[in-house]
Amino acid sequence: MDTQAKKKHVIMLIIDSLMNPPLQEAVKQGKVPALSFFMEHGHHYPDIVSSFPTMSVNIDSTLLTGTYADVHKLPGLVWFNDKEKRLISYGGHIRELIKLGLVKSLKDILYHLNNTHLSKEVKTIYEELADRGKLSASINGLMYRGSTEHLLKIPKLITLFMPLGNMTTNGPHLFTYGALSQLSQLNRNNHFWQKYGFNDKFAAQELKHLIQTGNLPAFTLVYFPNHDQSVHKNGPMDIKGIEKVDRHLQNVLDAYESWEEALQDNIWIVMGDSGQAAIYGDRKTALIDLKQLFKSYRVMKLKEGVQENDQIVLGVNERMAFIYSLDLKRLPLENIAKVLQMDDRIDVIAWKNKEYIDVISSGSDEKLRFKPNGKYIDPFEQSWSLTGNTDILDLTLKSNEVFYDHYPDALARLYSALTSHEGNYLVINAKPGFEFIGEGSPTHVGGASHGGLHKRDSLVPMIVAGTNSSPKHLRMINLKDWILTLIN
Repeated sequence: MDTQAKKKHVIMLIIDSLMNPPLQEAVKQGKVPALSFFMEHGHHYPDIVSSFPTMSVNIDSTLLTGTYADVHKLPGLVWFNDKEKRLISYGGHIRELIKLGLVKSLKDILYHLNNTHLSKEVKTIYEELADRGKLSASINGLMYRGSTEHLLKIPKLITLFMPLGNMTTNGPHLFTYGALSQLSQLNRNNHFWQKYGFNDKFAAQELKHLIQTGNLPAFTLVYFPNHDQSVHKNGPMDIKGIEKVDRHLQNVLDAYESWEEALQDNIWIVMGDSGQAAIYGDRKTALIDLKQLFKSYRVMKLKEGVQENDQIVLGVNERMAFIYSLDLKRLPLENIAKVLQMDDRIDVIAWKNKEYIDVISSGSDEKLRFKPNGKYIDPFEQSWSLTGNTDILDLTLKSNEVFYDHYPDALARLYSALTSHEGNYLVINAKPGFEFIGEGSPTHVGGASHGGLHKRDSLVPMIVAGTNSSPKHLRMINLKDWILTLIN
């Protein structure tokens, strides 16, 4: 381990939907001085494997807990809570939230997400650091559970329209959550038209405040959301969003007498959370309408919730979806799988079959079956039992080794999604170019989208400056343990 690391603060900057090809292009064009500075003075890892589904709440939960969803129990942005018999959405499209009930959805986002839905069986990095007597900070992170109680002040404009009062939540010692909880009272980038502080400028100012007041703790995580919207709209090779976030990073580095000083005092980890796959420009081609696909079944309507005769619930996460059967006797998962198989835009259809995971794809009658623990070892030192057609997940077998290509860490990530919560459901994945829609889903025709298992959704770059240390494996799930060694 790098001995210098013991003395340094660790600052982690998460840039939503940052991908390696556009990052390299922005560097080549000389458009991103701050990111270029970190790359020139550090190590660049182009392909860190994200979690699955590749949606921010799931990814952040994996990052903070060092576990996949089978352990941290936060399945995705949209999922069906079998115990409460209701669909939960942490913020896909406002249409969806309104239909599910705005007050209920806001309580899920502002309180339940961190305080009840994220498993108590596992500790976040903030909780572990608190146990060791070390301070930490979360600036605008969607997932932030820690050991200190904080007040969330609900903006007056919101309380005018709905019965929501201030609420308490548990975060790290230093906690920023937009205008609802901020460190610097001089930070004015927090108005209604600025998404109440959930923007890059606000996040950068909060970090700058910690630096200038000498209050940086052992570990700080800062989340920059804006680039994600830019990629959704303009496609995967968009560099305008990267240029904009770089200007905020320059502003942060300018808080030091020199940028070099920023490296002497800190270890900087700059990375994306998920990639995005380009979506075709023709709406009819690009969007896989699941309601249409299941038109001969009774699909739960968002506004009505589960009714007595409903058979199917759709949990749509852009390029991935959970499909739930509410009546296994009359509608087994295999029957739902056959319907899905008829659409050749769907490339992975998987469900739990006792201790095995069954995987099929469109246009083939063959099946792959797998379960943990077996004779095949993957590059991440995980072992698997495998039978059937390995081409379905693009696996290569060499003697007792298994290698991934189009679907990085596919076995562990699929297994985790299918054991992440109670209920009878399938996990489906769209081919690049396509995304799923249900009722009220966001769409990104002609732009880009994520959620899927494919490497275009799953691989993100990471730049590390200020240490020569690196994680054991280049996966999101391995970063927590590594960061704890940096903080020592």
